[in-house]
Amino acid sequence: MILDEIEVVGVDRLSPSFVRVEFGGPCLEHFGVDDQPLYDQRIKLVFPGVPGGPPPSFAGMDESWWDTWLARPEEERGHMRTYTVRDIVGTGPEARLVVDIVLHADDHGEPGPGCAWATSAAVGDRVVVLGPRRGEQYGGIEFVPGTAGRLLLVGDETAVPAVCAILSQLSWDAVGAAFLEVPTAADVLTVQHPEGVRVVWLPRDGAAHGDLLHRAVLDHLGAATDAAPAVDEVDPDLWETPTYSSSGEDVDTATAVGGSDLDDLYAWIAGESGVVTGLRRALVKDLGVDRRQVAFMGYWRRGVAMRS
Repeated sequence: MILDEIEVVGVDRLSPSFVRVEFGGPCLEHFGVDDQPLYDQRIKLVFPGVPGGPPPSFAGMDESWWDTWLARPEEERGHMRTYTVRDIVGTGPEARLVVDIVLHADDHGEPGPGCAWATSAAVGDRVVVLGPRRGEQYGGIEFVPGTAGRLLLVGDETAVPAVCAILSQLSWDAVGAAFLEVPTAADVLTVQHPEGVRVVWLPRDGAAHGDLLHRAVLDHLGAATDAAPAVDEVDPDLWETPTYSSSGEDVDTATAVGGSDLDDLYAWIAGESGVVTGLRRALVKDLGVDRRQVAFMGYWRRGVAMRS
């Protein structure tokens, strides 16, 4: 893996809710994965603990770096947050890492560490990146459609960078739909995608978080509903893919008998855990989609502070 400092070389405010930051650094020459697209590759950025200060040093750390980092005082260790690689520009020593950061406040209207940093990010600012190194196993890619004939990509604003990255890397003959809920109409972005994949933007403009997304997805699947259901019990660490479940359930077993018009579907759904849980229930329990055809990821949970 790569665990090293990188420097801001460009900042672009894409919309009221999105900032694109381009990073450079010697370590990025080796950044990437082998023999497959990056798709929704997750990375971590570590921001300075003090605004305007230097990022924490990881020099000399061994495989126990995580425990060593956690043991430091917060102002010294900084703040770690998870993001998606939006793009890699250039190669070799000129390689640049592009990350789209959501300006996402908490329930009290206060920006988190990543949002606060991105709001004032400037060329020359430095952070630490934790990401994949070519030639080494790393993980962090959940989009694995296999031989699925149709794709369904769903996300709120926190998943927009990942969905847009996936769309831009799909094969030209991909077929399906993507539904993206964003805070306002001004947050609708231009995104490259195959002609066979319909991209639908859903600006909330005051609507409840997730309602538009829930309705649009079920309507697309032929199961219209009035509104997103209330979800009382939500796993804040919700993460379920065809090979892993945060609840410990067995996901390597068929849960549908087959024969439906959704048998060739692969669904990738991410965003607020309550919204994702509601869609998971609708697809798996109500529509009978096999759990091995879906990836459901809670990127954040309303009322719960993000840890990393």
